[in-house]
Amino acid sequence: MKAIVCTKYGPPDVLELQEIENPVPKKNEVMVKVNATAVNSADWRLRKAEPFAVRLFFGFTKPRRGILGGVFAGEIEAVGSDVIRFKVGDQLFGSTGMSLGAYAEYKCLPEDGVIALKPENMSYEEAASVPFGGLTALHFLRKANIQRAQKILVYGASGAVGTAAVQLAKYFGAEVTAVCSTTNVEMLKSLGADRVIDYKMEDFTKSSEKYDVIFDTVGRMSFLPCKKLLKKKGIIILGSSNVSKEVQGLWTSITSSKKVISGMAGEKVDNLLLLKELIELGEIKSVIDRCYGLEQIPDAHSYVEKGHKKGNVVITVG
Repeated sequence: MKAIVCTKYGPPDVLELQEIENPVPKKNEVMVKVNATAVNSADWRLRKAEPFAVRLFFGFTKPRRGILGGVFAGEIEAVGSDVIRFKVGDQLFGSTGMSLGAYAEYKCLPEDGVIALKPENMSYEEAASVPFGGLTALHFLRKANIQRAQKILVYGASGAVGTAAVQLAKYFGAEVTAVCSTTNVEMLKSLGADRVIDYKMEDFTKSSEKYDVIFDTVGRMSFLPCKKLLKKKGIIILGSSNVSKEVQGLWTSITSSKKVISGMAGEKVDNLLLLKELIELGEIKSVIDRCYGLEQIPDAHSYVEKGHKKGNVVITVG
């Protein structure tokens, strides 16, 4: 099969198209023909080993798992002898988790993994764009216990996590303020944001508005100015963070009634099934900026790394 292999840590050209052997499913696994995957911020950070601590978990000089890619949509071509949930021909979508491997024509996954039948009203490309942003946003919004009529500000609202967070917060009944650049204002209005702030035209940190939840999806928000925008028992979600913000967050949680939530987003099949249900009900839709072919993944990485994508960048593998 064809696969994109990360030969070492570095710029996008370390990703090489290679021909490798097809995987063989174990007794509890399904083998999926990958029709689509996506390139997300986690992918290029892993490719670059950024932060450096990535090397401690994935390999010091190069990733131990050379085929990157954490999300997929495709069709089952074979199943292991013990598989009971799925059958050959089922169309799936989901996350590959720490095993990665979606930058390839085939991928084996455990049947009890974070996988589910693909939403009937989505293409493979649309479905592959859902798990990264959707699962991340849902994880943090649930940890923040988002409630109806609460006010939430989503910073970095036009990215994969941001577009999912806006739609999910609206589903939970919150009043949503989205912060983005000029070119994405109308898109976020179409996703249901109650108010959209163009950060190039307005400094939202100087507003007198107070929020129950502030969700920084991209890690670029100034911590102290945004902390002042919280209500007395408000919550800041650090969807992407660094050591400085982690320290500030811990201190804030210890010394005040305000709370900071951060860390890795857990992936659960129940959350994926909820996303599928909401998609089929029309509550959530995918946002796709660009599509590339498998061999164009280095170009997709270059584009995503610039940090200006709208929603998701999808890879058509077939």
